[in-house]
Amino acid sequence: MNTLQERKSLWRAGMIALAGLVAYVLIVAAVAAFVRPTLGDAWLMPAGLILALIPAVLWMTFFYTQDSSEPEPRTFVIAVAVLGVLLAAAVGQPLINGFFRTSSWIGHDTQTEILGSILVVGFTQEFLAYAAVRFSIYYSSEFDQRVDGVIYGTAAGIGYAVYLNVATVASGGGISGADLTAGVIRMVVTTLAQGALGGLVGYFIARAKFDDEPVWWMPAGLTIAAIINGLFSWVSGEITRAPLTIGVNGLGSGGYTPWPALGLSTLVAIGLFALIYLLISRAQQLTQAGADSDDM
Repeated sequence: MNTLQERKSLWRAGMIALAGLVAYVLIVAAVAAFVRPTLGDAWLMPAGLILALIPAVLWMTFFYTQDSSEPEPRTFVIAVAVLGVLLAAAVGQPLINGFFRTSSWIGHDTQTEILGSILVVGFTQEFLAYAAVRFSIYYSSEFDQRVDGVIYGTAAGIGYAVYLNVATVASGGGISGADLTAGVIRMVVTTLAQGALGGLVGYFIARAKFDDEPVWWMPAGLTIAAIINGLFSWVSGEITRAPLTIGVNGLGSGGYTPWPALGLSTLVAIGLFALIYLLISRAQQLTQAGADSDDM
């Protein structure tokens, strides 16, 4: 299979995976609207944990199938995802919520919220995605292509998302039929955002490994990912907190709705991974051109 065909197949698989995540949300929304499930207290937590894991499984399956020419060992991909979970639990969220106490000040005003989302939340999460790859699989012989960095970076980001989703379910005592749709959308949004940004960090890691980039390359990559992380968090928060509705008195706030954030996260994921694979294709072309010139 030539490079062009591989890229078309990757893009097609990506769109199918994103459609699958959206379909998952729509199915849950339909069940919540028409069946109106009522879960007993004993079932709230198990059901919430299962619902929290499904988006991660779907997204990881997509990325594992991308490396069709030389698939990464499943155990390695899973291990990096588990490391992402552990780093989120042991370092990331304790640092964000405990040391920096973001919940007590980050929503003070717009400027503070944006800066806090970037400098504290964004940099912490993206550095830990970097650490999960850089200090585990980086020197392995299995990490032998640029796309591998994207796969492992995505695994680390999804691991972080799994912890965030499970922690949200645990803090609320589970997930009930009343907030089933909103809870599932929030989980999918978290998974899409963390996975896409982890993939971006993984791209910078792979370029640093294979292309002998300058010393500023990786810090620049982490900064870009942290900025996107913070801006995404702020924008998604704004559009879910105060959506516009049309009533008898004109425009007004309709309260909380997570649907706009799902649309935003889907667009961000599509845009980031389209950019990543275009950059990888370009880098591979330059590498092949250099190899061809050396053979002449």
